[in-house]
Amino acid sequence: MRSKRIAITGMGIFCSVGKNVKEFYQSLKEGRSGIGPISFIETSKYPAKIGAEVRDYHPEAYFEKRALKRLSRTDQMGLIAAEQAVKDSKMDYYAPEEVGVCLGAGAGGMLEAEVYHREILLKGKSKPSLLLPFIPSFTTSRIAERFGILGPQLTITTACSSSATSIGYGADLIRKGKVKAVICGGSDAMSELTFGGFNSLKAMDPFPCKPFDKKRAGMSLGEGAAILILEGYDEAVRRGTSIYAEFSGYGIGGEAHHITAPEPNGVIEARVMEQALKEGGLQTCEVDYINAHGTGTPLNDKVETLAIKRVFGERAYNIPVSSIKSMVGHCLGSAGAIEAVASILSIVYNFVPSTLNHQEGDGDCDLDYVPKRSREMEVTVVLSNSFAFGGNCTSLVFRKCR
Repeated sequence: MRSKRIAITGMGIFCSVGKNVKEFYQSLKEGRSGIGPISFIETSKYPAKIGAEVRDYHPEAYFEKRALKRLSRTDQMGLIAAEQAVKDSKMDYYAPEEVGVCLGAGAGGMLEAEVYHREILLKGKSKPSLLLPFIPSFTTSRIAERFGILGPQLTITTACSSSATSIGYGADLIRKGKVKAVICGGSDAMSELTFGGFNSLKAMDPFPCKPFDKKRAGMSLGEGAAILILEGYDEAVRRGTSIYAEFSGYGIGGEAHHITAPEPNGVIEARVMEQALKEGGLQTCEVDYINAHGTGTPLNDKVETLAIKRVFGERAYNIPVSSIKSMVGHCLGSAGAIEAVASILSIVYNFVPSTLNHQEGDGDCDLDYVPKRSREMEVTVVLSNSFAFGGNCTSLVFRKCR
């Protein structure tokens, strides 16, 4: 199964720093932050009042009014990113039954469910259609419906690693011969439940998050969608489509330790990274850049740094490690896919995004976190980490086409 090469032939993104791949790349290269005041959630009662909201978004510019009645904000962003990716890959080459959809999900239509609940309390009635997109799999179904996909539909919910895991499972579907191409990734919109929940856990920084910094105090919540098109490499070459990079392999594992806190020694995270490299047939000396989970919370950043040292030894100090959550916030169910797009763009354009707001390291976080500005360098292999609540850990490996 591992011998079959997987190509990434299409990408789409819709988030706080870019409503398409070109905008997203420019923001990463220039170090633009999408973190600021939130407009559509009442934040006055919470300690942290900022996040990476998709601003200047007008749904009616993308969807007919009738369609919007049955689409959550999460669905909308996912469909927009999917439209970009499918167009990019020219995926209509395949028959409907030869294509699958495998997405990661988080809160789904929670924002619309909150509107429904609020209207019931205040007015005694509300629109039942607001509850249609409540289930996390609704976005997967809408994307399959939009493009007439008749292959398998899968929705993965493993908290913040959901969309990263969906990419690995999507590749497995191709390698096992179940399908020839897969639409994978994820979408997740902010809601008051997630915003208030992370505030109540005291996991939110009242200022823009500063991953791996000595004064890091928590995460900044984000939202958005990212979609990748995966297909067999040989088939992609045969049909003459452009290939961004190869998906080499992935690792998944569980900590069985705590629902929110990571296992303190980084053993499982290290094993998952090693598993991803092994599946990709790669040695640690071949990794050029690590796109970190890097939430900005004290424990997570410490443990991820420790895990990287376990895997790479002394070489860990010579590998750039950065967190784009300092720009896009923590996008929960779509975080892994957004960071996968960033990883692929690093390969395509030979640069490493910076970790914004990083001023000073400490004894726990003492690697090269690419502070202040992006760095131009040859990038052939990228390891991308997604370490989620409940100890759901996923690492992905992308490489330049050989």
